[in-house]
Amino acid sequence: MNKKFTKAMFAGSFDPITNGHLDIICRASKIFDELQIGVLHNPNKKGLFNFDERVELIKSCTSHIDNIKIVSFDGLLVDYCHANDIGTLVRGVRSEADVNYELQMAHMNRELNPDIETIFLPTNTKYSFISSSLIKEVLAFDADVKNLVPKQVLIALKNKSKGR
Repeated sequence: MNKKFTKAMFAGSFDPITNGHLDIICRASKIFDELQIGVLHNPNKKGLFNFDERVELIKSCTSHIDNIKIVSFDGLLVDYCHANDIGTLVRGVRSEADVNYELQMAHMNRELNPDIETIFLPTNTKYSFISSSLIKEVLAFDADVKNLVPKQVLIALKNKSKGR
Protein backbone atom coordinates (compact mmCIF):
# COMPACT_ATOMS: atom_id res chain seq x y z
CA MET A 1 0.00 0.00 0.00
CA ASN A 2 1.37 3.41 -0.97
CA LYS A 3 -0.03 5.73 1.63
CA LYS A 4 1.35 9.08 2.63
CA PHE A 5 1.24 9.57 6.36
CA THR A 6 0.54 13.09 7.48
CA LYS A 7 0.07 12.50 11.22
CA ALA A 8 2.70 11.26 13.62
CA MET A 9 2.94 10.43 17.32
CA PHE A 10 5.77 11.23 19.71
CA ALA A 11 4.99 9.45 22.98
CA GLY A 12 6.69 9.47 26.35
CA SER A 13 6.29 10.16 30.04
CA PHE A 14 7.89 13.63 29.79
CA ASP A 15 8.56 13.80 33.53
CA PRO A 16 9.75 16.47 32.99
CA ILE A 17 9.92 17.56 29.36
CA THR A 18 13.53 18.46 28.51
CA ASN A 19 15.26 20.52 25.84
CA GLY A 20 16.03 17.23 24.11
CA HIS A 21 12.32 16.37 23.93
CA LEU A 22 11.53 19.87 22.72
CA ASP A 23 14.18 19.62 20.00
CA ILE A 24 12.62 16.38 18.69
CA ILE A 25 9.11 17.90 18.88
CA CYS A 26 10.15 21.02 16.94
CA ARG A 27 11.94 19.03 14.25
CA ALA A 28 9.19 16.42 13.87
CA SER A 29 6.52 19.14 13.68
CA LYS A 30 8.23 20.41 10.51
CA ILE A 31 8.00 16.97 8.88
CA PHE A 32 4.34 16.14 9.54
CA ASP A 33 1.09 18.03 9.09
CA GLU A 34 0.10 17.04 12.63
CA LEU A 35 2.27 15.81 15.46
CA GLN A 36 0.54 14.34 18.47
CA ILE A 37 2.40 14.31 21.75
CA GLY A 38 1.25 11.24 23.66
CA VAL A 39 1.70 11.70 27.38
CA LEU A 40 1.86 8.34 29.10
CA HIS A 41 -0.26 8.06 32.19
CA ASN A 42 0.83 5.36 34.62
CA PRO A 43 -1.19 5.55 37.85
CA ASN A 44 1.14 2.99 39.44
CA LYS A 45 4.23 5.14 38.97
CA LYS A 46 4.98 8.13 41.18
CA GLY A 47 6.58 10.81 39.08
CA LEU A 48 8.04 14.18 39.92
CA PHE A 49 5.12 15.88 38.17
CA ASN A 50 1.61 14.49 38.12
CA PHE A 51 -0.09 13.83 34.81
CA ASP A 52 -1.92 17.18 34.60
CA GLU A 53 1.25 19.11 35.47
CA ARG A 54 3.19 17.33 32.71
CA VAL A 55 0.47 18.08 30.16
CA GLU A 56 0.41 21.75 31.17
CA LEU A 57 4.21 22.02 30.97
CA ILE A 58 4.21 20.49 27.49
CA LYS A 59 1.45 22.86 26.39
CA SER A 60 3.33 25.90 27.67
CA CYS A 61 6.64 24.76 26.14
CA THR A 62 5.09 24.05 22.73
CA SER A 63 2.57 26.90 22.46
CA HIS A 64 4.61 28.37 19.58
CA ILE A 65 4.04 25.24 17.44
CA ASP A 66 0.64 25.30 15.78
CA ASN A 67 0.44 21.75 14.40
CA ILE A 68 0.76 19.73 17.59
CA LYS A 69 -1.90 18.11 19.71
CA ILE A 70 -1.32 16.77 23.22
CA VAL A 71 -3.16 13.54 23.98
CA SER A 72 -3.27 10.66 26.43
CA PHE A 73 -4.63 7.17 26.02
CA ASP A 74 -4.90 3.77 27.65
CA GLY A 75 -3.71 0.59 26.01
CA LEU A 76 -1.23 0.00 23.25
CA LEU A 77 0.26 2.92 21.38
CA VAL A 78 -0.22 1.18 18.02
CA ASP A 79 -3.92 0.66 18.77
CA TYR A 80 -4.36 4.35 19.54
CA CYS A 81 -2.50 5.26 16.36
CA HIS A 82 -4.61 2.90 14.25
CA ALA A 83 -7.86 4.27 15.70
CA ASN A 84 -6.72 7.86 15.06
CA ASP A 85 -5.23 7.43 11.57
CA ILE A 86 -1.66 8.03 12.74
CA GLY A 87 0.81 6.25 10.51
CA THR A 88 4.15 7.14 12.03
CA LEU A 89 5.78 6.92 15.43
CA VAL A 90 8.60 9.38 16.07
CA ARG A 91 11.37 8.35 18.44
CA GLY A 92 14.37 10.39 19.49
CA VAL A 93 17.63 8.53 19.94
CA ARG A 94 20.67 9.75 21.88
CA SER A 95 22.99 6.77 21.91
CA GLU A 96 23.61 3.27 20.67
CA ALA A 97 21.72 1.94 23.69
CA ASP A 98 18.68 4.04 22.71
CA VAL A 99 18.89 2.74 19.14
CA ASN A 100 18.98 -0.88 20.33
CA TYR A 101 16.00 -0.40 22.66
CA GLU A 102 13.98 1.66 20.19
CA LEU A 103 14.70 -0.79 17.38
CA GLN A 104 13.23 -3.62 19.46
CA MET A 105 10.16 -1.49 20.17
CA ALA A 106 9.83 -0.57 16.49
CA HIS A 107 9.95 -4.25 15.51
CA MET A 108 7.30 -5.12 18.11
CA ASN A 109 5.07 -2.25 17.00
CA ARG A 110 5.48 -3.32 13.39
CA GLU A 111 4.55 -6.88 14.34
CA LEU A 112 1.43 -5.60 16.11
CA ASN A 113 0.47 -3.26 13.28
CA PRO A 114 2.40 -3.46 9.98
CA ASP A 115 0.81 -0.22 8.75
CA ILE A 116 2.60 1.91 11.34
CA GLU A 117 6.15 3.04 10.65
CA THR A 118 8.71 4.24 13.18
CA ILE A 119 11.22 6.93 12.37
CA PHE A 120 14.24 7.73 14.51
CA LEU A 121 15.46 11.29 14.88
CA PRO A 122 18.96 11.54 16.30
CA THR A 123 19.11 14.07 19.06
CA ASN A 124 21.04 17.28 18.73
CA THR A 125 24.49 16.51 20.15
CA LYS A 126 24.16 19.23 22.79
CA TYR A 127 21.22 17.28 24.26
CA SER A 128 22.63 13.78 23.79
CA PHE A 129 23.22 13.18 27.49
CA ILE A 130 19.92 14.58 28.79
CA SER A 131 17.14 12.38 30.11
CA SER A 132 14.22 13.12 32.40
CA SER A 133 15.61 10.53 34.83
CA LEU A 134 19.01 12.20 34.91
CA ILE A 135 17.42 15.62 35.43
CA LYS A 136 15.56 14.28 38.49
CA GLU A 137 18.70 12.57 39.77
CA VAL A 138 20.89 15.66 39.70
CA LEU A 139 18.10 17.83 41.07
CA ALA A 140 18.26 15.77 44.25
CA PHE A 141 21.67 17.43 44.73
CA ASP A 142 20.40 20.92 43.83
CA ALA A 143 22.28 20.95 40.52
CA ASP A 144 21.69 23.77 38.05
CA VAL A 145 19.69 22.41 35.10
CA LYS A 146 18.79 25.71 33.43
CA ASN A 147 20.51 24.71 30.16
CA LEU A 148 18.79 21.33 30.07
CA VAL A 149 15.09 22.16 30.40
CA PRO A 150 12.78 24.85 29.02
CA LYS A 151 12.33 27.95 31.18
CA GLN A 152 8.77 26.97 32.15
CA VAL A 153 10.05 23.62 33.42
CA LEU A 154 12.86 25.27 35.38
CA ILE A 155 10.30 27.45 37.16
CA ALA A 156 8.11 24.42 37.90
CA LEU A 157 11.14 22.48 39.18
CA LYS A 158 12.08 25.33 41.51
CA ASN A 159 8.51 25.44 42.80
CA LYS A 160 8.59 21.68 43.40
CA SER A 161 11.87 21.94 45.30
CA LYS A 162 10.37 24.61 47.58
CA GLY A 163 7.67 22.12 48.50
CA ARG A 164 10.17 19.42 49.59
